[in-house]
Amino acid sequence: MKLFECQNCSQVLFFENTLCERCHLQVGYLPSKETMSAVKPNGSTWIALADSDNQYRFCANWELQACNWLVDASAATPYCQACEHNRTVPDFSDPSNLARWQRIEEAKRRLMYTLLKLRLPVPTRADGDPEPLLFDFLASAPQAKVLTGHDDGIITISLQEADDAEREKLRTKLHEPYRTLLGHFRHEVGHYYWDRLVRDGGKIEAFREVFGDETFDYNSALQAHYQNGAPANWRDSFVSAYATMHPWEDFAESWAHYLHVIDTLEMAHTFNLRIAPRLAATEGLSATADRNPYTIADVETLMREWIPVTFAVNSLNRSMGQPDLYPFVLSPAVISKLAFIHRLVKDQAPGSEGTGPAASEKPGILRRIFAKN
Repeated sequence: MKLFECQNCSQVLFFENTLCERCHLQVGYLPSKETMSAVKPNGSTWIALADSDNQYRFCANWELQACNWLVDASAATPYCQACEHNRTVPDFSDPSNLARWQRIEEAKRRLMYTLLKLRLPVPTRADGDPEPLLFDFLASAPQAKVLTGHDDGIITISLQEADDAEREKLRTKLHEPYRTLLGHFRHEVGHYYWDRLVRDGGKIEAFREVFGDETFDYNSALQAHYQNGAPANWRDSFVSAYATMHPWEDFAESWAHYLHVIDTLEMAHTFNLRIAPRLAATEGLSATADRNPYTIADVETLMREWIPVTFAVNSLNRSMGQPDLYPFVLSPAVISKLAFIHRLVKDQAPGSEGTGPAASEKPGILRRIFAKN
């Protein structure tokens, strides 16, 4: 994610803004230009100052205060590129459902921003794709508890996850150091892209070399994980305890982590963030986020920028008496998994010619990066 600027008055705009606080023009996100744009009314449509040659309207969910994306006025669908993936929304006669759904949509738009910038396939039902990317946002009932998950291209998010208190209870109960709405989206969409890019992309053997054999019975693995927990040395090879459960979950956790890194480094790049501790020995602690992470071809470069940033943000959080913002350890094995995903994403992009050697082909470099932490 990055910061934006009002085209009318140069005020800083954030991704969630619907109004410029200085000139008071309406603003919306214009996915075709990858920017927030101030807009001016033009009859039943809007003129986007970032693209004044075309007419736009707001997504239909704008009226429910659940979206701020713009749609080409000539488009057949009333929904934007993010909301057209919704298959089921909750019953809004319950005000709490509406408030929770609005928070869920905010997280989903951040997910879609990243997927679109990575040029990943995001097919809809209108495309005629046999397995479109779809979202169900459901509220639990006394007789039917909704579980967040993925099944054949359909991602279900329980409205309960948008309740901070309930999500914190689950985070504590399940011994998870990190549990957020955006994290759920990034994890579940990882399962979708395993199907699209690994299964359908002819990458299963390469996947198994890094993550292991996914043909191991999933239900048995799930039961064993909740009965026995993760192995004591799980941090040597996995980004989270849950990733140890099954290779599919390992991939989804690693995928989510990759999106965390890309999105956060883009913001660091926007701020021109420079990490330069006032210490005599700063090897491994210094970095300048001077490259757009979407253009970085290798994971080694990503990690050289990422790891110092994590040291800095964790140290700042501790100064405020807060737990680490980034409660993860990236071992060489985990970085190799991130490298696999980085290659997978880069190789599927239009016009891609690959991203060079895999991380597993550069073990010495990765060990040196890890040793600095």
